[in-house]
Amino acid sequence: MSNIRRVGVLGAGVMGAAIAAHLANAGLSVLLLDRVPDTLNDEEASRGLSLADATVRNRFAGLGIERALTARPAPFFLPACTSRIAPGNFEDDLSQLSTCDWVIEAVVEHPGIKATVLKRAAPHLAPHALLTTNTSGLSVTRLAEDLPAELRPRFFVTHFFNPPRYLRLVELVPHPATDPAALDFMAGFLRRRLGKGVVTCKDTPNFIGNRIGLFSLLNAMHHMQALGLTVAEVDAVCGPATARPKSAVFRTADLVGLDTLAFVARHSHELLPHDEARELYRVPPFLQTLLDAGRLGDKSGAGFYRKEKGEGGKQILAWNWQSGEYQLPPKPAFPCLAAAKQAPDAAARLNAVLAGDDPGARFAWLTLRDTLLYAVNRIPEISDDVVAVDRAMHWGFGWELGPFEMLDAIGVEAFVARAEGDGLTLPECLRGVPAFYRVATGRQEQFELAARSYVSVPVTPGEIRLDVIRKSGGVVASKPACSLLDLGDGVFCLEFHGKMNTIGADVLAVLPQALARAENEGLALVVGSQGAQFSAGADLMMLAFAMQMKQFAEIDKMVRTFQNATLALKYAQVPVVAAPYGLTLGGGCEFSMHAAAAIAHAETYMGLVEIGAGLLPAGGGTKELSLRAVQAAAAADADVGPFILRAFRTIGLAQVSTCADELFAMGLLRDGDRVTLDLDGQLGAAKAFALALVPTYRPGRPAVIPAPGRSLAASLKSQLWNLEQGGQVTAFERLIAGKVADILCGGDVPAGTPVSEQYLLDLEREGFLALCGEVKTLERIGHLLKTGKPLRN
Repeated sequence: MSNIRRVGVLGAGVMGAAIAAHLANAGLSVLLLDRVPDTLNDEEASRGLSLADATVRNRFAGLGIERALTARPAPFFLPACTSRIAPGNFEDDLSQLSTCDWVIEAVVEHPGIKATVLKRAAPHLAPHALLTTNTSGLSVTRLAEDLPAELRPRFFVTHFFNPPRYLRLVELVPHPATDPAALDFMAGFLRRRLGKGVVTCKDTPNFIGNRIGLFSLLNAMHHMQALGLTVAEVDAVCGPATARPKSAVFRTADLVGLDTLAFVARHSHELLPHDEARELYRVPPFLQTLLDAGRLGDKSGAGFYRKEKGEGGKQILAWNWQSGEYQLPPKPAFPCLAAAKQAPDAAARLNAVLAGDDPGARFAWLTLRDTLLYAVNRIPEISDDVVAVDRAMHWGFGWELGPFEMLDAIGVEAFVARAEGDGLTLPECLRGVPAFYRVATGRQEQFELAARSYVSVPVTPGEIRLDVIRKSGGVVASKPACSLLDLGDGVFCLEFHGKMNTIGADVLAVLPQALARAENEGLALVVGSQGAQFSAGADLMMLAFAMQMKQFAEIDKMVRTFQNATLALKYAQVPVVAAPYGLTLGGGCEFSMHAAAAIAHAETYMGLVEIGAGLLPAGGGTKELSLRAVQAAAAADADVGPFILRAFRTIGLAQVSTCADELFAMGLLRDGDRVTLDLDGQLGAAKAFALALVPTYRPGRPAVIPAPGRSLAASLKSQLWNLEQGGQVTAFERLIAGKVADILCGGDVPAGTPVSEQYLLDLEREGFLALCGEVKTLERIGHLLKTGKPLRN
């Protein structure tokens, strides 16, 4: 197999269409097939179409594309990606599968239907093509038996988790006749091209992710009933406080669909007769009550939670499993949750909760105890190594720590002692395990239960793990919120690792050291990290305190320092490459904008959002958008007005990209910047990109541009006045946006007046300081810090 360029997707339901969308996101050509309708719908009949028309015959595939285009969260990066998908049907277009390098079946989760579709497709496949099924738990060995013998080596499971664009996990499951080379090729392709986290599983019911994940959900429901907790209390404990996602238990169930959850539970009960927790897979009566009422979760508008309009807008009600009614739940007040909020990382949060002595802490211990023991007992049934289980829960269920990482965080010996104190008999394999993970000789190793020894954790070529570098002596300089690491080959990395990776005094202190080290002893610098997000921006808490104390001279100094930092990045003597991903807001966005180049992860949500805090971008962001607008207009020999208007909207509307591909149109990424879907490979790619820039890199010099001028600023301000009169912006928002317009246009000067980069930075700083003196700015910052949401005042 040399490469995959065209993919056939069999089935255009929710999952098939979403897989097709993500394949299109990656630039692949897709053939999407589904069944032929039996009858005309009203719209087709009104147009005079017949069952013989291609539009009708391809209806279900076409509807799949349309639904994916309007679905939320969006399966497509950009609407234009739909052009890469060709709709068809199983009657007319199976022969086109011969042009595909990979064909994936994604029809309903029923062995008979899957077998029929696979058998129909088999004769049309090219001799080199791979054939996979998207089953979430059916036996691939059984499905392979119905395929021609010559095709079986090229057949296996590729189980995408829903939604495919956002959940990174793909489980690969071979059967005895699968060609290992075909499996290895697909694993590499999924990682490299689609950005997937790949785990190879054994052919057992529900594989790894759903086996552990479903147990965890049902076990939590069991202990909720035993302890008399509420739905909201369970989700508060089973979320980030214990290193798991915000969706926790019941929000996850609503997202998945309660009917799907019940189907998988019944499937597990049927196919796992020897599982020690088999009885847990019986659908709980309270869940059956919701199913009988048609309350299936998000897809039906109500499940364990229901949204409705209240006095203050929309409110979320939680289902009371004891009374059968929806109620506005009080905020859970367990002391263990308050303790977790003070903890610096996931492991510390977990231990803070487990150290408590309230009902929430007891519930957390019981549910985690059972889940971790269940995971241990699944080795080697579902996997031979612990890292596959941990990665499956990271990538498929959004856990911050996998089961075996949790055991390390708690301490294996301490866990064993506490569980035995509950009167449980523990698996012997847990005894004598010092830890499941360690770093030795520059590599991460995992404890292999069968061999009772450590082996290397597999890494893909070029993958960089900052946590391993830190534990291996690669730290050059460090502060609580950031570090300078040596990536080797003359490349250094400025890593953010504070709360929300905000940029404050620590980052601004280490940056000069980072640039000096790279310029004097190295070749390049990468700005990146591997936390939940790249950076949520500048430290607003520190700013709010200075505003309250009216320390305007100190604020002026802070802004100058930040501006000097971004300017130093832009004009460094060595290439600086930024590697943004996830939330990249405010100051984080400005750091990326000032790098020589950027390699952004596809899921980068970037924007200059300062207006939401009653401020304007003053770390060089407004200046940089002005420069880019003027330079783009000059390159196109066009009027600067539309380019400035785009920049004005980017800032004034606090636009945040929904994917990295949008950042080019927003002016926040440039021609020459790159987007990768491979999150694990991003830093390695950034390092390689930086080294590739070295031979031709020439440090720039601060720019001088012709100012767009006061007339253009006046035009923008007149639009703001109209918006205020129409009630679309507040008077305060008009004030902020007016200052942004002045800076973008070069201040109170005629069009064409030469203005320097430093002059624009001075305008930024003056506008920022003026807003710091506004009461409404302090109100906005306070509301943002308290609620995480912007205030429109």
